[in-house]
Amino acid sequence: MLFKLLTRLPATDLDRARLWYAEKLGLDPAEEREGGLRYIVGGCEFALFTSHGVSDGSFTQMGFEVSDLAATVAELKRRGVVFEEYHEGPLRTENGIAKIEGNYASKGVGEYAAWLRDSEGNMIGLGQPF
Repeated sequence: MLFKLLTRLPATDLDRARLWYAEKLGLDPAEEREGGLRYIVGGCEFALFTSHGVSDGSFTQMGFEVSDLAATVAELKRRGVVFEEYHEGPLRTENGIAKIEGNYASKGVGEYAAWLRDSEGNMIGLGQPF
């Protein structure tokens, strides 16, 4: 059995979402159809689809691994992206970035992580193993 990973994110306004992904993340759809957009990033795919349902954005729905999280966060902030800040419990961010010991130990000893929401309220994580 062969599986291919594909993330699907809801959008109440597909035109607004397309503009956000283009302006903020520099991504353009690889394929467009009525009610949906498909993106290919680093050999992986995700799709935005028109939905009347709304994500509550309380958990990470999709993530990107980056080679330099601090530089990525700085550039995205310059483009107007707002990052989540956490200061309760064990998760704490500084300038939008958290240091998480033990995350993805197969890639290192931990991960630097940051979270943002797209125009539709979907929570997107960014990570850099260390």
